[in-house]
Amino acid sequence: MVATLKSCATVGVDGKIVEVEVDTIKGMPSFDIVGLADTAVKESKERVRSALKNSGIKMPSMKYTINLAPADMKKEGVFYDLPIALGIAVCLDVFKAEALKDSMFIGELSLNGDIRRVSGILPCSICAKENNIKRIFVPEDNAKEAAVVDGVEVYACKDFRSLVKFLAEGKGIEPEKYTDPTDKLGFDGIDDFADVKGQNTAKRALEIAAAGGHNCCMIGSPGTGKTMLAKRIGSILPEMTLNEALEVTKIHSIAGVTDKNTSLITKRPFRSPHHTVSAAGLSGGGAVPKPGEVSLAHNGVLFLDEFPEFRKDAIEILRQPLEDGKITVSRVHSTVVYPSNIMLVAAMNPCKCGYFGDPEHECKCTPTQIEKYMSKISGPIMDRIDIHIKMNPVKFEELKSMETGEKSETIRERVNKARKIQLERFKDDGIYSNAQMSSVHIRKYCVLGEAETQLLKIAFDKFALSARAYDKILKLARTIADLAGSENITTAHISEAISYRSLDRS
Repeated sequence: MVATLKSCATVGVDGKIVEVEVDTIKGMPSFDIVGLADTAVKESKERVRSALKNSGIKMPSMKYTINLAPADMKKEGVFYDLPIALGIAVCLDVFKAEALKDSMFIGELSLNGDIRRVSGILPCSICAKENNIKRIFVPEDNAKEAAVVDGVEVYACKDFRSLVKFLAEGKGIEPEKYTDPTDKLGFDGIDDFADVKGQNTAKRALEIAAAGGHNCCMIGSPGTGKTMLAKRIGSILPEMTLNEALEVTKIHSIAGVTDKNTSLITKRPFRSPHHTVSAAGLSGGGAVPKPGEVSLAHNGVLFLDEFPEFRKDAIEILRQPLEDGKITVSRVHSTVVYPSNIMLVAAMNPCKCGYFGDPEHECKCTPTQIEKYMSKISGPIMDRIDIHIKMNPVKFEELKSMETGEKSETIRERVNKARKIQLERFKDDGIYSNAQMSSVHIRKYCVLGEAETQLLKIAFDKFALSARAYDKILKLARTIADLAGSENITTAHISEAISYRSLDRS
């Protein structure tokens, strides 16, 4: 007898249907799993044997063959323990095969029959909906995450014995209730810009960065507030849409970093890896490819503190994601693409000792040492960063002042207005912010008058700007105009955009 069940595999950030076929015949006792299965999948036979025995189901000495289709797609992980065990139970006539109709099964089995949590449930739940599968059976600890998808009945399974009873009798397990996840989107627990003393120029630059989704780099002496400002950027970014929240949660689910009590990630990610992180840690990869820090920061902020201290190869990894909004990881058996639409925020000192250009401290570095330190960041990487912010030390009068700065909520209102303008502008273009504009969009939406063109020409010649820097200035000017509610880009907008290219000027 052959029993067929539907399960799922994750490829990149998407789920793919896997059919689990179980056949039992009389013959030399064996247990074979075919279909390009990895070691974790092949080891499931021992977990399945023990789980069935401890759930009161005896496995006769027979030949058991399990096929995972399609056979040319590599199967990884422990997703298939549950469907394999259920397929064997059907072949042993424990319950009828009709109970498996229009259903998907995912879960790892313990030796005593408990059903354990797995990674990557959200993409599987979305895959079930896209393939018109009505029910999905998942581990109890994954149920909240799977229930985020409307239109699919999610059943939380605690152990194999109770699941078999439900499939045989149709009672004992109730589907999880769908709740609108957008109710939880918000900004609770994020530090406020009002806590930052002084640095009004840097705050303005970060407001522009948030409004247009621009990358930025803060350069200044130790203690000027670079890290403090970076940690508060999330408080002025626009609220995530439901689609953005689902994208973020899918990536974190596949990486296995979601909490069992979290159904949906509702705040924009803020990832701050240590400067010792490897290139693979940033980009993702491994024998079994997993998302890296760049993808975990998708739709949010990737903050790289002490930017020049990162390994050279790790920094250069950022070239593709900063330009394309995605990162490609190639391995022998597959090539996966992870989304990485990030806002890069970098912070760095101007030299090794940190005080080059500081009005209050003497720099102890030689010109050669300064040049060597700054050259750790290559021209192509710095060219991809829209805004360069030079920060000066905060004055004593500003620190002792009892006045609070502008609240994040007030800044966020302006950012949201600018983003709404951009969403309306790009509604037919498939992009969401000015930073994502291509050359075609720039020609269409960044039309300059004669005075603006002349000003940009002077800057282009004087600072020897690259073609990419030219585009960055136009994108920045478009964002500054949006914040001002101006339909046209003026010389004031161009001038301010040029002022944020300090490394090009120096």
